[in-house]
Amino acid sequence: MNNITIGQFIPGNSWLHKLDPRIKLLSLVVLLVGVFMIPISAEVLPLAIMGAIFVGVLILTYSTGIPMRKVLNGLRPIVFLLTFTFFIQLFYVKSGTMLTENPIQMYISVTSILGIILFVIFYNWSKKYIKFRILYFFFAAFMVFFIQAMLPYIPLTSYSLSIYDEGLLRAGFIFVRITNVIILTSLLTFTTMTTDLNYGIESLLKPLKVVKVPVDVIAMMLSLTLRYIPTLLGETEKIMKAQASRGVDFKESKFKDKVVQIISLLIPVFVISFKRAEDLGNAMEVRGYVIGAKRTRVDEYSIKFTDVFTIILSLVFLGLIIYSRVIA
Repeated sequence: MNNITIGQFIPGNSWLHKLDPRIKLLSLVVLLVGVFMIPISAEVLPLAIMGAIFVGVLILTYSTGIPMRKVLNGLRPIVFLLTFTFFIQLFYVKSGTMLTENPIQMYISVTSILGIILFVIFYNWSKKYIKFRILYFFFAAFMVFFIQAMLPYIPLTSYSLSIYDEGLLRAGFIFVRITNVIILTSLLTFTTMTTDLNYGIESLLKPLKVVKVPVDVIAMMLSLTLRYIPTLLGETEKIMKAQASRGVDFKESKFKDKVVQIISLLIPVFVISFKRAEDLGNAMEVRGYVIGAKRTRVDEYSIKFTDVFTIILSLVFLGLIIYSRVIA
């Protein structure tokens, strides 16, 4: 639960914290458009641009004073996506120079399937008795596959894997692109309070009021959603700890027991969500919030030199990306 960083705000005094929320949102959109405009390619220019963007994102993160560990924690939920995308590129891109002298022959047999099933059963049964699970995982995998190698070989199918340099470069390109996008969007929520984010969204969508779009309602819904993600995660963690203190084990129980545990976890989370929504509605009504009514603010934002300089840099970045695609 602590690894999910969406919606979390980290107080600070950096230049990014002081930036106008409208400029931050607009600059983020421009930067994301520029990142996705770079074509997925194994050529030198796109790879160099994406690598330079990654270095720039790291420098930007360092300048905000936000701990790098906090930013990297936001990548943990998408580790599977990054890994899956990386290997898909290795398997299916067959252009460029082959890095292996001979194709790697991969076989699927009856014994290998039985070995995998045996490994899953044996590991899930025995891991609760072992303290160092990571080392034990590799030891158990080695032992099970060693045993299945001693059994008679009954082949089912085979696959020839050839690793090419272009596939490796394209896989790294996509990996870095997704990392850049996640870090940039995380920096927005890390350095912007919910009220400021609400104001920025409402200001940027204000032209849609001409066609009767409820911009203020949409902005309020988006900001409240981002605000309550970490709140609900915190409540979920408290419920899990309370149930664990009463003997519930979310890690070592059987599949049937886990279904019951998840249901017992979701019910109080939904109850708390509805209660918090009701309390929030009452609090907003007491403070005079009326849907569609014109509201005033304590803090009025004004565009400063730093804001203008930031949006100009973002537009220059987008212009350079477009120019690189034209000349490519």
